[in-house]
Amino acid sequence: MPDSTDIFRILDANLNRTREALRVVEEFARFRLDSAALAETVKELRHDLRGAADRLPVRELLAARDTPGDVGTQLSTPAELQRRDALDVLRAALKRLPESLRVLEEYAKTVSPEAAAAFEQLRYRCYTLEKSWAAVLAPDARLAKLRLYVLVTTALCRRPVLETVEAVLAGGADAVQLREKEMADADLLKLARSVVELCRKAGAISIINDRPDIARAAGADGVHVGQGDLDVRACRQMLGASAIVGVSTHSVAMARAALEAGADYIGVGPIFPSATKRRDFVLGPAGLKDICAAVPLPTVAIAGITLENVDQVLSAAPTAVAVCRDIIAADDPQARAAAIRQAVLTKFKELS
Repeated sequence: MPDSTDIFRILDANLNRTREALRVVEEFARFRLDSAALAETVKELRHDLRGAADRLPVRELLAARDTPGDVGTQLSTPAELQRRDALDVLRAALKRLPESLRVLEEYAKTVSPEAAAAFEQLRYRCYTLEKSWAAVLAPDARLAKLRLYVLVTTALCRRPVLETVEAVLAGGADAVQLREKEMADADLLKLARSVVELCRKAGAISIINDRPDIARAAGADGVHVGQGDLDVRACRQMLGASAIVGVSTHSVAMARAALEAGADYIGVGPIFPSATKRRDFVLGPAGLKDICAAVPLPTVAIAGITLENVDQVLSAAPTAVAVCRDIIAADDPQARAAAIRQAVLTKFKELS
């Protein structure tokens, strides 16, 4: 058999393998996650794969195909025939993609350098695709249980700040974010260490706003950054791969960018007007719902949320709600936190 026929057999087999893997990933996005955004991303990859394949001689590819004569069809391992669940299926497909694209890239160099270059770019995009699914493939178990996320700012606390943190944790807060924009670094670090210790004792997540350096020095579980702060990659370089990194978003595009960057969760808002951080727009529950539907990340609704309006927010299906003033400025922060948490749990039960 001529060497060129061997090459066309290899190219044909790996084109099929790549198409199949992309379809597996797309179906997971459509039917398991109900994410139009992720499904569209994979669909674009399929479209561009077809464009790259069109640079190869189709007639020769089909002529070289010999499925009955392919010895590889008879080779398999027990692991290949078993999948624990749908996530295991997804993991396998995501691993196959760059492998088959690398084969296409290398062998296409003997036939069409232009096709080889196109396959190379697709391979790089698949590496990024796998990274963007990181929170889906290996979700942080702590975030899966996140329901009430309390933001603490000293100036808004009716009681001393650490007393307030103890109270909200006793009231059932799953996470506490320390948000101090103006505090001197030495004072912030001292306070952060105390907050982290209180959260650790309560089994809650400790997050520092904006400052990965303070988060690292204080031993916090993670950091939350805004659109103008350090990006997710920089935060991970400072804090390590296991740290929780959240990103503030207020549009579907920002949420998708956070997903692609590898964020563990997104903060979405402002849902309602808030005196804590004034903005000239609000998303409302409808805007929150659009983002929740578009991105399969834990989603924390934020801004202006109170016991009186939390039910409206939860109808948009966020993972959790972030509350600041309504809890920490209350006469009894523990009771207020407990009441909001109970409202959240009750709504989740209704929606399940």
